[in-house]
Amino acid sequence: MDAAALQTTPEVRIRPYAPDDADALWAILHAVFSTGETYAYPTDVGRDEALTGWTTPPARAWVAEAAGTVLGSSRVMPNQPGQGAHVANGSFVVAPEAAGRGVGRALGAHALRAAAALGYRAMQFNLVVSTNHRAIALWESLGFATVGRLPGAFLLHGEEVDALVMHRRLDPPVGADVGAPADANDPAGAGATESGPS
Repeated sequence: MDAAALQTTPEVRIRPYAPDDADALWAILHAVFSTGETYAYPTDVGRDEALTGWTTPPARAWVAEAAGTVLGSSRVMPNQPGQGAHVANGSFVVAPEAAGRGVGRALGAHALRAAAALGYRAMQFNLVVSTNHRAIALWESLGFATVGRLPGAFLLHGEEVDALVMHRRLDPPVGADVGAPADANDPAGAGATESGPS
């Protein structure tokens, strides 16, 4: 990964996922999913299955990039069909090399604004692994509350650990164009996303 891409959030821009991003997104998804530490995907999930699940409608996907390098991605989609479709589900991945540099926070803030602009009234994470302290702290700082605890719901390297259900209401949209690029200081692109590591 280009050293210039590993700058902090002022260099990060968020834009809609495009097919040309597939190789970069797959590299990040594979790096995150294969650890078996934050997502319930099989650790050996294939490229096509992972990319299809992440980017196919009704999901909306974005990427975070700096200096032309994709550093992470977010996905927003209905948490449930029908009568539950007004609540969004969000998923986030960050390249391991970019962890701790504000990419997850930029993606999370953008996803909240984007979900509101898309008409969702709340966002819910269904399976936040209780040992993922960095993600839990990030989501709490972005206004999420733990509304449930699922005992032993996640197998972490063969051991049962609890998973959290986290939720927050969304602020009313402010007319942002969520399809256009945004920078990390303007997460919804005002001039112009289950939970993994930050």
